[in-house]
Formats: sequence, C-alpha cells, structure tokens
Amino acid sequence: MMWKKQWTKWRNHSELPSEFKKQMNQMTESEREDAFYKQLEFGTGGMRGELGAGPNRMNIYTVRKVTAGLAKYIEDNGTEAKKRGVVIAYDSRHGSEEFALEAAKTLGAYGIKSYVFQELRPTPELSFAVRYLRAYAGIMITASHNPAEYNGYKVYGKDGAQLPPTAADVIVTHMNKIENELLLKVKDERKLLSQNLVSYIGENLDQVYLDYVKGLQLNKGAAKTNLHIVYTPLHGTGQMLVPQALQNAGFQHITIVNEQKNPDPNFSTVASPNPEEAQAFELAIQYGKETGADLLLATDPDADRLGVAVKNNSGDYVLLTGNQTGALLLHYMLLQKQEKGILAVNSVMLKTIVTSELGRAIAEDYGVETVDTLTGFKYIAEKIDDYKRKETKTFQFGYEESYGYLIGDFVRDKDAVQAAVMIAEAGTYYKQQNMTLYDGLIELYETYGYYKESLTSFTLKGKDGAEQIKRIVNGFREHPPAEIAGAAVEKIEDYQTGIRTNLLTAQQERIDLPPSNVLKFWLQDGSWFAIRPSGTEPKVKFYFGVKQGTEEEIEERLREMETNVINMVESIIY
Repeated sequence: MMWKKQWTKWRNHSELPSEFKKQMNQMTESEREDAFYKQLEFGTGGMRGELGAGPNRMNIYTVRKVTAGLAKYIEDNGTEAKKRGVVIAYDSRHGSEEFALEAAKTLGAYGIKSYVFQELRPTPELSFAVRYLRAYAGIMITASHNPAEYNGYKVYGKDGAQLPPTAADVIVTHMNKIENELLLKVKDERKLLSQNLVSYIGENLDQVYLDYVKGLQLNKGAAKTNLHIVYTPLHGTGQMLVPQALQNAGFQHITIVNEQKNPDPNFSTVASPNPEEAQAFELAIQYGKETGADLLLATDPDADRLGVAVKNNSGDYVLLTGNQTGALLLHYMLLQKQEKGILAVNSVMLKTIVTSELGRAIAEDYGVETVDTLTGFKYIAEKIDDYKRKETKTFQFGYEESYGYLIGDFVRDKDAVQAAVMIAEAGTYYKQQNMTLYDGLIELYETYGYYKESLTSFTLKGKDGAEQIKRIVNGFREHPPAEIAGAAVEKIEDYQTGIRTNLLTAQQERIDLPPSNVLKFWLQDGSWFAIRPSGTEPKVKFYFGVKQGTEEEIEERLREMETNVINMVESIIY
C-alpha cells in the first residue's frame, strides 16, 4: 500500500517535530491511511484540511509544498512577477501565523518578495492589498468557517481574486514534481528582512481600505438615526475592521459581544464559527435583548461572510438566510441609485447558479441584467474583471447564497466588512419609515413572490466517503429522476458536460460556463434543486429553491422536495 510508504518516509525523517512523531504513533490504522494516502488537494478554492501529520493534513510541510508550487508558477511569469511579490495574511486559527511565515520563508528561497500582515486580517483586506500593492499573488491562511481542527490555504492572483482553474492546475503540476516535501528548504526570516524580501504591513493599509469602504455609502446622513447594532466577530479577524468601518459610516450605537471579541483558535463559545448557523448567534441575541438592538451582525473567522439577524413582527430575532440578506442589499442599493440618478443603463448583477431567483426578479424590475456564474466568488470576480477590461457592463452587486456579498469592486472576493456597513445603512432606511429589515423583506415577497431556499449536506469523510460522494453524483447524472414530489423535471443542466437538456422537447443547448461537477434540475412548477460536491470539505451539497404565492405554500412545497430528494440519496448510499 502506497500510504504505508509515505507514513514510513515521514516517520523516519530526522527533523520531524516531536509532536508529529507522537501523533503518528497514536494513530489507528485507518487514521494513518487517511492522513497519508494522498496529497491534500489543491484547487481553485485553495486547500483545506484537518491539522496534523501527513501529506493529507495541514502542516508546515504541506504549506511549504504548495508555496513552492506557487513560487514556480510566479517564476514562469518572469522577473517582474517575482519583484511584484506576494501578499500574505492569516486568521485566528491554530497554526495560521506559523503557516504564513513558512509561506514567506519558502517564497524567499526562490527570491520572491513577501508582504506579510503583522497581525491577523480579514480575507477581503488581503484581496484589496494584492490590488493596491500591485503584487503578483496573495496567500490567505484560513479555513473560513470550518471547525477548530481545520486550517487552509487560499491563493489569489494579481487581480485580487482567487485563482482560476488554469492557474491552479499549473501550481498542482509544479507540486507534483516535488518528490519529498519534507526536504524543501526555506530561508531564515532575519535574512529575508535584511534582503528586503519580507516586509511587514498593517495599519497604514487598514486606513486605505477603510476609506474605500466609507466611499460606498449611498446615504451619508442615514447613520444619524438611532440604529442600534450588536456585532460579533466570532473570535476571528472581523474585530480588526468591522467596528471601525461602521463608526466611519457614522453608526455610533455599536455593542460588541465581549465573550467573542478576542481571537480564539478553539472558537470556545460556539459549536462552529459559522454565521450561517443559528447557534453562532446565541450570545448576540442575548446582547440584542439586553440593548434592544435593531440589527445583529456576525462575521466568520476570516470575515468574508456576514450573518444578519433582525426582529420579526413578534419582536423576536430571526436569522436571515444569505439569499434574503442579498435580496435586501440588492433592492436597497438599486433603489437608492435609481432615485439619485446614478444607476448605469448597462448595469449588471452577478449571482451563482445555486443562489435564489428572487435577486433576478428584483434586478429585472430596475432594468438591471442578471448573470449567473458557477459557485465560488472567483467566478464573480472573473466577470467583473472582464466587464472592466471590455467596458461593456457596469457591475452593481455580486452575491452567493452562502452569506457572501460584494458591493465595491476594489475587492475581488466576498467582503463582510462592506456588507456590514451597507446592511446597516439599509436598516436605517427602513427604520426611518418605521419599518424593520424584516418588514422590508416581507415587502419584497409581496412584490415579487415568495421565494425560499434550503441546503442539505451529506458529510462523508475519508477515502470511502469520497467514493460515496462520487457514487451519489453519478447516480443522479446517469439515472436522473423524471419527477420530484409530483412535479415533472423539465430541464437538466449538467455543468460538467456544459449541456442543458429540455426533457419535454428533447432539445439541447450549450451552457456558457466553465466545466464543473454540478447538476441542476428544473421542475415544471418553477422549483429547482442542484447537486454539488464541496471543493473544500468532504461533503456533497443539495440546494433547493421554490417559489409560491404564499408563505404557507412555500414551506410545504420545500419540505416535499427535500424529503423526496433525500430519500433518493439515501437509497444510493445505503
């Protein structure tokens, strides 16, 4: 077995840290196989995995290996690329600061300059810094909202966006040529500083970025009303910028959840530092009840995702979905720009293929085109860059269902700092009309129809889990259902083959998007569901979307679809 050869190589390495040797000796046979049977996968979403020993884990050796691959990619692009260098940022997770330094020391061995943030910083600021400093690439050490035992490594291109597939493939090719990651050499930090191959950055860049965020305001007087905000960074990087961004916009009544204010790699006050989950808001809701806050905000550890909770008609706090927050942001921004006469005639809104269709209905009402992209903000960023270069369309807003939003294109990834300021401004707009954001949402539903979406995931770890995920997706691809919960399947979109098939007419057409292992099924009643294996976690995800005339009808229809599809999945697994 190949994994045993890898395990032996690591076990016999003379410079292997003692904690790794101890950990390896305590592993069960199956744990050893999972940690050593393959290299931790690197793709357009970077790489993410559990911390520990082995090539299929996050550690200094896997970080050195992927950084060496990045260094060779930069070398391929010439001396100028090497001089422009790489910006490196990191979040509050175990090993993040160490991994950031290891990346800089590895780049230094290739004569490539690094700009390293002195302290933890959000992902959107890393994206901004790459563009502002005209660096050739960026590295973000983060595992986003994953549990505490995970860390990860994301790579950004010179445009400030995560790498496209072609560039990621080149890095993987270079990685695969490295026979032994344990023997990769790194430069000493002090030598790199003396040679000007490492520079530390921080507060000066913060101020530039925050000035850009402040410039996004659509109603500079809006914050003068008495809007009360509770904010939690969930032990992550958001504390570095979000409170200041809100204050710069004029919001004065900001209460920070003290127990979750400071960085904590164990995320000890939450089961998971994920603002998509209600439990992450438990402390914020307590604070909200004590202060009477209008708006509760939470960011994930690297502050690229924003969760929002607002008061409903009963006075209870409810967590908005990413689709709902996106719809509120989109509507508020388009309304304000239209009233001010600054909404460009060639405006475009970008969303992913698994994001709610409510955004399309809102955009259409304002004469704004909607363009769908694959899941992942790098695809939204690609479109923004294309429109900028060709001067064909004016970007207004981009979002995805997983709590990611982008307003100002000076960042090319989802940005919770921007979104926090804009949703607070929207909250103020509604408060001036004696309405809450929840009232605003209901108003959107009454105007455009009731839309609701859900997500169900199957977590299947290890080698066996990867095989099960493949079997599930292939099962739906090779034997597609003819109907779901009483509604016939009208169209099937297979993003792997790039073919959209109308089952009623037997007509086929090309999908103008890059290949991706995603299937989407459209039903005759306008409902849909999609299947997508996660690129960063051992999960296969099922997305559902429905539209009905009333809230009661939509809840029932969504449950029917979920039950039907989940039963199909379980029949494949079991």
